[in-house]
Amino acid sequence: MNESQTPPPPEPNPSSDQEVPPSRRDLRAEQSPVPDRPAPPAPPTPQIPERPDPPAPARSEAPEVANEAQPPVPPEPVADPEFPPAREPIAAPEVLDDGTYTKLREPRGGLALDGAWHQISPKYVVSQLVQEIALLVIVAVAATVVATLTGEWWPWLAGGAIVAVTVVSLIILPRQAKALGYMLRGDDIVFRRGILWQRLIAVPYGRMQLIDITHGPLDRLFGISKLKMVTAAASTGVEVPGLATPAAEALRDTLIEVAETRRTGL
Repeated sequence: MNESQTPPPPEPNPSSDQEVPPSRRDLRAEQSPVPDRPAPPAPPTPQIPERPDPPAPARSEAPEVANEAQPPVPPEPVADPEFPPAREPIAAPEVLDDGTYTKLREPRGGLALDGAWHQISPKYVVSQLVQEIALLVIVAVAATVVATLTGEWWPWLAGGAIVAVTVVSLIILPRQAKALGYMLRGDDIVFRRGILWQRLIAVPYGRMQLIDITHGPLDRLFGISKLKMVTAAASTGVEVPGLATPAAEALRDTLIEVAETRRTGL
């Protein structure tokens, strides 16, 4: 490699090796540092007026009760509707108990009513026995005639069934007669009958429209009658059989008199 081709040496860096002239050094030293700028004042904070504290709830002077399970308060009883006081039982004529049964036959657990029961006459049973025996005789004669004329056996079967039913009814007839009774109360008359199938009917005096007395040939023979009370409703009509004729007439007059006074107050 020849000298003409040798690269020239690198030039020194004037910024690193060249010394700063003294005039510039003095200027740098004499220059005072730039004072810090004051920070801008902070904006004033708006003052929120303080709200007054709410007043404390007044404490009751009652002593504190422990939080215990309180028993439920029972509801107030509902007042019963006001009903007019019941009237006293009306005075019954003494003839109503002449020649009648002395003890009414009632089933166990019957209704207790405020009044005295009046019964029917034992002659009613005798009258019914005579009527039923006459019916048996008629049935037997009719069955015999029909069986003889036709030569069939079925008339005897029909007649036997009728006789059996009639005999059973005659056996229980005295028990049924002793279970018949009526009571005169302050506002109504009560009639009862039956033991196994008991029936109890109360008819207000003010609702009576007709009082009827009936008696057939045998009833007149034994001196008994049947009293019937008719009201506006046909299902509430009451028949009291087996009354002695004087008792039936006295009961009719009493019911008419009381019914007139009750009807006037309606």
